[in-house]
Amino acid sequence: MGQGDRVMRGPGEGSMSQGKPRRHAPRRAATFRFRARHALAALAALMFAAGSALAWQETEVPPASTDAVAQPAEPESAPAGADDVAAETSIDAPAASAAGSAADAEPDPTHAAPAKPVPPSTAVAEPATSIAEPAALATRSLILDIADGANRAIAVGERGHILVSESRRDWRQVENVPTRSTLTAVTTAGDSAWAVGHDGVILASNDGGLTWSRQRAAPYDPEVDDLHNGVPLLDVWFADPQNGIAIGAYALMLKTRDGGASWAPHAMSDGDGAVVDATGDGAVDAATSDVAVPADGAADAGTDAEAGEKWTFSDEDLELEEESDPHLNAITRTGDGSLFIVAERGIAFRSTDAGESWRRIKMPYQGSMFGVIGYDGRRVLAFGLRGHAFESTDLGDNWTEVETGTDLSLLGGTGWTGGGAALVGANGIVLTRSAAGSGLLAHTHPDGVVLSSVFALATNGELIVSGENGVSLYKPQ
Repeated sequence: MGQGDRVMRGPGEGSMSQGKPRRHAPRRAATFRFRARHALAALAALMFAAGSALAWQETEVPPASTDAVAQPAEPESAPAGADDVAAETSIDAPAASAAGSAADAEPDPTHAAPAKPVPPSTAVAEPATSIAEPAALATRSLILDIADGANRAIAVGERGHILVSESRRDWRQVENVPTRSTLTAVTTAGDSAWAVGHDGVILASNDGGLTWSRQRAAPYDPEVDDLHNGVPLLDVWFADPQNGIAIGAYALMLKTRDGGASWAPHAMSDGDGAVVDATGDGAVDAATSDVAVPADGAADAGTDAEAGEKWTFSDEDLELEEESDPHLNAITRTGDGSLFIVAERGIAFRSTDAGESWRRIKMPYQGSMFGVIGYDGRRVLAFGLRGHAFESTDLGDNWTEVETGTDLSLLGGTGWTGGGAALVGANGIVLTRSAAGSGLLAHTHPDGVVLSSVFALATNGELIVSGENGVSLYKPQ
């Protein structure tokens, strides 16, 4: 995205990454968490198919007897299927009458039992590569990010929904978007646009968002043992129509130099070696291993099942250490061309060479930052969990806490010349300031729902906000 923000993207406190493996839990549990999510989704689809099959079986009429004449029953319509289940039906030829010789008698339709319907197919379509369905209420569905392009604004959200608006007020859904995966972020560069989301999906448009093609999809593969298997992308940024960066869960970073025709993993290093495991190989230095270490004497007890002992942890074991592969939540560029990424657990990264190398830094607050705004020079404004916000004028060397007056999480933001800002978040919270150094003023959107993204219109102080109830125009009073 252009200047800021992020949200309900998945990873982060209160999201699917809660309980992400630290030093004291097996690192492999990180992969298991994503596997579990995909496994549950697959199980739900199979359960639906099984339920549909049962419903078909329950419509079966008992065979006709010699004592009564059974009237042929009209076969019931197939039950409505989920988007991911292709329902197919076929009816067998009528069975012969139960009366008389099966070998000699001609079939009598008046005594024939209705054929047993064939259950619907259990084939499950892959959402990452399926065409998004038109939805009458797409403009009121969950919309996670908005970007303002050269000719129109673009909004993205659940089920592969993409909305566009030339007026920035009246929105319509784009047809034939090549994914049903949730889209978490969108950015523009001239008439070009890119959107990223769950299942590692990356979409691209070269006409300002009117049509889209799929550049990447990496849904979960049960045969692949990789930390990044099936993880979501959480933000995307482009310097120009050719050079861009996509970031996501477990320190995943992808780079392109050809407008997205190809995307390659990029290890975040400081020039002397990797400072974060962005390759997904799971390599961890023994000194900072993420494997759980039980309290003294617990190792033997944990392996002695017959003795009825259990694994236990000391208070020291339960302390959380710094993340080796944090979720990368948002990326922005400052006026001097530097790049800045905010991540979970108070971690951030900065680059002064267009993203070739990165320096890991610690925020003053140990909670997650969900968004960041880049200003002139090296000024950045980061915001996130429980209403925390911090500002730096030297790309993170020094920080000043910004008083927000709320403990509601801040999920999206936008800035403008002079240090002005608008931040949005939980319970419809909207915070605004006219310039750097001025206090934030609190407002509440009338819907009172979670807001995930915002950008400012050039006139009248109006804001375009998105969230649980789609896209809306809002003017703070």
